[in-house]
Amino acid sequence: MSGHNKWSQIKEKKGATDAKRGKLFTKLVKLIKTEARITKGDLNAPTLKAAIEKARTANMPKDNIDRAIQSAQNTAADEKVVYEAFGPGGCALIIEGLTDSKNRTSQEMKHLLSEHDLALAAPGSASWAFTKTHEGWTPTTTVPLSEEDGAKLSALIEELENNDDVQEVYTNAE
Repeated sequence: MSGHNKWSQIKEKKGATDAKRGKLFTKLVKLIKTEARITKGDLNAPTLKAAIEKARTANMPKDNIDRAIQSAQNTAADEKVVYEAFGPGGCALIIEGLTDSKNRTSQEMKHLLSEHDLALAAPGSASWAFTKTHEGWTPTTTVPLSEEDGAKLSALIEELENNDDVQEVYTNAE
């Protein structure tokens, strides 16, 4: 009867939660480092302030935030990338990310999309369906999806968000 005691159950749940939190913190550190590098560590800059606030809402420890800002001056710059694609049912996707290698991230996005029989779209071909705001991309037109397409889209978005370089995925699906 190994694996059926209370500690094993707690360990399994805690391990899954910690792994999820660690992945989120990695993305937030990457965002904070990029914004700190752009603003040269100015804590009053709106973009760095927004990144720090996003980390605080995710319950990221203050020490981790401070270390990310400190290390921003010592590491190579990550670049912001935006990819566009059309998902299941013809819905538009905007994938925002931060990367140290545009070529590697581009190939990873192409591979992820090809696993779902999709491909990257040309720049501007999907962004027309969105408006860029300070909080992200807001859809101006929406596309209704069937249940089957909605399930495919959810699986695709989950895989995209599991990629370390992807920060946000926006869609105009209803």
